[in-house]
Amino acid sequence: MAKLTIIEHPDPRLRQVAKPVVAFDAELQRLVADMFDTLYAANAIGLAAPQVGVSRELAVIDVSGDRSAPHVFINPRINARAGLGLVEESCLSVPGISGTVKRALQVQVDAHHVDGSAFARKLEGMLAVCLQHEMDHFAGTLFVDRLGLLRRLMFRISAPKLRAATPD
Repeated sequence: MAKLTIIEHPDPRLRQVAKPVVAFDAELQRLVADMFDTLYAANAIGLAAPQVGVSRELAVIDVSGDRSAPHVFINPRINARAGLGLVEESCLSVPGISGTVKRALQVQVDAHHVDGSAFARKLEGMLAVCLQHEMDHFAGTLFVDRLGLLRRLMFRISAPKLRAATPD
């Protein structure tokens, strides 16, 4: 297992549209394990493959707070949404920024396990919100793109300063 490098805004790879996973093999299993290592090392709750430079529709999530509920979503598709709410979000690829975003609080999703078997689940609360956030990465969208106009403007102004202040 290995901790992967998380790419940060404005890296252009974050704006690429991810492709579906087609090979459910040992390499994919290794990537999933490495992504969980990376997620837990960052004390985060979700990580999408595009954030580690892999342009594939793969997300790992664990909202438990104690690493007891790992979830893998491969090629997820949301079929239904309900319960729109405002949630506070941040992102490993946009360090130092957080903001309020509108998200569905319940989703019905179809996806695949790491072995390629399909599943359907109803997700609620933080798990539903987190999956939507990670799926945005598949489309090349960052949560800051969903912020209000003033907040987006503030991000654009402060982003170069944030990067300059971050030690290598």
